[in-house]
Amino acid sequence: MAAGRVRRLAAQLEARPVAGELAPLAGKVAIVTGASSGVGAALSRRLAERGCSVVVNFSKSADDAAKVAEGCAASGAQVLLCQADVATDAGCEKLVAETVKRFGRVDFLVNNAGTTKFVHHGDLEGLNSADFRRIYDLNAIGAFNMIRLCAPHMRKAGGGRVVNVSSVAGAYHTVGSSVAYLMSKAALNALTAVMAKVLGPEIVVNAVCPGFIEGRWLREGMGPDLYDYVKDRLETSIPMKAVATPDKVAATILMLLEASETQITGQCIVCDGGMGLMRGPS
Repeated sequence: MAAGRVRRLAAQLEARPVAGELAPLAGKVAIVTGASSGVGAALSRRLAERGCSVVVNFSKSADDAAKVAEGCAASGAQVLLCQADVATDAGCEKLVAETVKRFGRVDFLVNNAGTTKFVHHGDLEGLNSADFRRIYDLNAIGAFNMIRLCAPHMRKAGGGRVVNVSSVAGAYHTVGSSVAYLMSKAALNALTAVMAKVLGPEIVVNAVCPGFIEGRWLREGMGPDLYDYVKDRLETSIPMKAVATPDKVAATILMLLEASETQITGQCIVCDGGMGLMRGPS
């Protein structure tokens, strides 16, 4: 039933008119992976509000993704709803091919899709090789494949921008949901730097490294008691006295996509409310 609803919605979205030319990102095309909820959903809506054509990618959460696409379309934006598992080569190829078929170009890529397994760092038996491969396939290799496939289309369009959604786990190396997760995000940060070096100046590549993000994903992974404890502790200790929300992280990503006159590339922008400042002596 969900699949039928998604197909009907996709047909309706394809018939939508282009957003008004006065919108600041009108004419641009953005792919947002993992856009069915959280940061990806919030960013998709913000892009649509600015007149950007948005590709709402999802792997399994069809109903949630359909709601995001409907919200984007309500802003007057053109929207492509695309189911593709970007942890696989075939999924990445499908997503880019369908984007180019529909819109004829790619301007922005946001590698937001990610996964983890919540395992205490000291539990060395809690992760196996299959866990590492699953997490790396999506968090690091999938991001590389999406950049590889989008880069020629960005050059053809006159340039482009990539934002990888990483984590403070990849920046600080001793925090995060598991050892496999923090290693995959450290790899994503390294990918950000090298891609900025080899793809510039036509293509700008940066990453954002959020800290604790309020929402269902962390609550389900951590469990409600630990989630509430950590959230309350951060909100009384970090300089901003508030944890991030998906919309706040989306605002940081949007800043990087819109900042065409800056010299920022190859950077991993930490947006943790100052959590990292609390790691050393006060």
